[in-house]
Amino acid sequence: MNLFRTLAKIAVVLCLIVVVLGAWVRLTDAGLGCPDWPGCYGELIVPEDPGSADAWPDRPLETGKAWREMIHRYAAGTLGFVVLALAAISWMRRNDPDQPVILPSALLGLVVFQALLGMWTVTLLLKPLVVTAHLLGGMTTLALLFWLARKPVAPTQAPEPGLRRFALVGLVVLGIQIFLGAWVSTNYAALACPDFPTCQNSFWPTMDFVAGFDPWHGLGIDYEGGILHNSARVAIHVTHRLGALATVAILLWLAIRAARNPALGTAAGLVMGGVILQFMLGIIMVVTQLPLPLAVAHNGIAALLLLSVVNLNKVVRVEN
Repeated sequence: MNLFRTLAKIAVVLCLIVVVLGAWVRLTDAGLGCPDWPGCYGELIVPEDPGSADAWPDRPLETGKAWREMIHRYAAGTLGFVVLALAAISWMRRNDPDQPVILPSALLGLVVFQALLGMWTVTLLLKPLVVTAHLLGGMTTLALLFWLARKPVAPTQAPEPGLRRFALVGLVVLGIQIFLGAWVSTNYAALACPDFPTCQNSFWPTMDFVAGFDPWHGLGIDYEGGILHNSARVAIHVTHRLGALATVAILLWLAIRAARNPALGTAAGLVMGGVILQFMLGIIMVVTQLPLPLAVAHNGIAALLLLSVVNLNKVVRVEN
């Protein structure tokens, strides 16, 4: 059981690294750095000879982008083997009543599906629906691995009535906001509103929500750089801002309610600190025109905030 818990903790760290690497790849426009899958220009490592890219004349080799994409794939592959080991151990120990079995098996299925989404991300040329699903799948994998690795510890004082439901609501709201953030990124709408608190000098600019949230634009379209017009991207960005306000309000209130219980003080503080930091970082990103380190950090803090809310849900669900 100790080996299983240790592997689960390693998997959490690996998954967090994979999520951050995925953001780095996406934000540096390296998602198509390798136009094939699972290799890169037909090789398992980035080829040194540009001539090996002759089969892809429309996608000339850019070594930096290709390596960023492959580093992400190597990390994701390593995570996949660790999750496979977790599933194997769980089945070998399935007769132990303390051994989780269903969750490790579900995680293995999710990782396999994530691999397929990674392939479709390339073959469907960064289709926003697929890339967004890939990001959400990574966040879901991270949350479930953390739930698996987090050893249940009963609080010394029972949580107040209704806090469990409210904590679950907070997790759902955060999940919706993460989806909106992913939709902003995959549709290249992060700079659609270059000012704050207004958007293009208006508190309610012209917005096309129908086009902005159309999940499917057909096949054979190269989505690198985005294809949406300005008002559609503005609609996506403004929706994400409104979602941020709702998420901050709900998570802050959740943290305040949880902090009334001294046994939940640390868990509540992590949620409160994470949501405030993420909100402030989002504002700074806009006014500084999306510098790469801040944009990657915004994704990383979102992942850590998710873990803090999952942690609070875990704690309030443990019986005294």
